[in-house]
Amino acid sequence: MLLNLHHIIWGSLILQLLVVYVNILPASNISLRTFIGCAVREFTFLAKKPGCKGLRVSTDACWGRCETWEKPVLDPPYIDGHHRVCTYNETRFITVKLPNCRPGIDPYYTYPVAVRCDCGVCSTATTECETL
Repeated sequence: MLLNLHHIIWGSLILQLLVVYVNILPASNISLRTFIGCAVREFTFLAKKPGCKGLRVSTDACWGRCETWEKPVLDPPYIDGHHRVCTYNETRFITVKLPNCRPGIDPYYTYPVAVRCDCGVCSTATTECETL
């Protein structure tokens, strides 16, 4: 049950980071236009769940651009590809208490904090992996 709860919480954070509202706080000496690699960055998002008011929280998340390429080859599948994404290598979890929850609603919200990030293969266990 605990593992299932972490998957639900992790998926909830990913959706919130993509859909609700995400701010990337500027780093002092990093040019975001030219940075190649994977780094831990601070993100602010609205933590919320049904029956409670939202709470604006900051967390560290993985951010960056990793080397990726494809080249045609003569044998099937006719493409040799190297695709890497900026992904979580190590995380820890923080729990906060959401404000103004209705009676009977658990006010606690748990979210992941990135400790280490690296360029790696996309894992659907922790990341929403999409191909265009």
